[in-house]
Amino acid sequence: MNSYIIGAMLILELLSFSLESQQLAKLSSEESEYHHVYDGDGGNTNNTKGTRWAVLIAGSRGYENYRHQADVCHAYQILRKGGLKDENIIVFMYDDIAFNKNNPRPGIIINKPQGEDVYKGVPKDYTGRDANVNNLFAVILANKTALTGGSGKVLDSGPEDHVFIFYTDHGGPGVLGMASDEYIYANDLIDVLKKKHDAKTFKSMIFYLESCESGSIFEGLLPEGLNIFATTAANATEDSYGTYCPDESPYVDPEYDTCLGDLYSVSWMEDSETHNLREETLEQQYEVVRKRTENKGGDYGSHVMKYGKLSLTKQCLYSYMGTNPKSNSYTMVRDDSLKPIPKAVSQHDTVLLHFWHKLHKAPEGSQKKLEAQQQFHNEINQRMRIDQIMMFIAKLLFGSENALPMLKNARPAGQPMVDDWSCFKTLMRTYEKYCGAMSRYGMSYARAIANMCNAGIKVEQMAKASAEACTKTMNIP
Repeated sequence: MNSYIIGAMLILELLSFSLESQQLAKLSSEESEYHHVYDGDGGNTNNTKGTRWAVLIAGSRGYENYRHQADVCHAYQILRKGGLKDENIIVFMYDDIAFNKNNPRPGIIINKPQGEDVYKGVPKDYTGRDANVNNLFAVILANKTALTGGSGKVLDSGPEDHVFIFYTDHGGPGVLGMASDEYIYANDLIDVLKKKHDAKTFKSMIFYLESCESGSIFEGLLPEGLNIFATTAANATEDSYGTYCPDESPYVDPEYDTCLGDLYSVSWMEDSETHNLREETLEQQYEVVRKRTENKGGDYGSHVMKYGKLSLTKQCLYSYMGTNPKSNSYTMVRDDSLKPIPKAVSQHDTVLLHFWHKLHKAPEGSQKKLEAQQQFHNEINQRMRIDQIMMFIAKLLFGSENALPMLKNARPAGQPMVDDWSCFKTLMRTYEKYCGAMSRYGMSYARAIANMCNAGIKVEQMAKASAEACTKTMNIP
């Protein structure tokens, strides 16, 4: 009897082992199927494997720019839940928001109304002045010897790996801001991406870019052959938008007097959290974000754009972001599955909005009231001065009738904004030598300086015009 029982138990054990082996084989097969990429012609190559890498960049600092660091922290949480390891996620952020005196919830950052904390666990790779252009380019190129501070983590990817880069901040035509008060110039960024491609250290890359005039960073500059797909929050000539702002719907806790997120950024992240990324393609997410971000006849919205290797849009997001197991039951049902956001604020105006709310919330006669009033007036006066300086310079260089067109005119779609990037950088530096930093608001005039280069203006002419214009506007209140 005992022999019979033991024999039966052995048979059951063998059957159980066989079933488990079949199940494991099935799961392994499914994993291999899901973690696929496409070749250069859009064909499916199921045997391609690689590591997922991510570089997340918040290019601003200051509590009035809360939303940019909130975007990056949120993106980090999505990637970690998707299965990426900290060693493969590199974060650039000034890190002055979570414990800022203005933050109503010290140590906590949220990216939407009543949202969960997205700051917890975020790596402090490159913070403060280490969040600079030199370190960003060194990280992308995995050039450890060029680093100056920071954690030392670099994008040490291999030829079969998949890279995701996300940048969010203010920008202007051909330029992006960094927290170190430097500019990322579009041609320099493209050159770095070309070097990364030529080093054969990635299989494919996607680049999500949030800033005003963000399309100008890739317009006419990003070749298809780099195996990089890029999307931008706006085209080359328009603003991008902050969202979840004070007094706007959906309801934001009145303790917050700053925007919590950016329209394009929260759209791709909220979409990623509500779909099975094993099934959703880059093209499907692009369409969701495009429709949620576009101007539907209201007073806000922008045109989400795409550049580079468009055949990569057939890939599933899983190849770059992984997927949260809790989202695997979700299906891609409709391209309008995210709730529309009824209000948003131009990135240029979010700073004014913050100072205005800070001013009106402060008690009458308090030091906070005086401080907020000074900040609000300083911001307005700085903008007025930049407007007047640029108009003055344009009139000196081109005459009164041609000044405004030279400030505003944009090249047709598909062309880079400037032919001579060396001239563009030199004239930008010349302006700042005589007039001071352009500020985040002043970056919108980068197109005017590009137009000056395209018209043949020399550095000597720019220096003379800038010196005269900035001397004569010194007394603007």
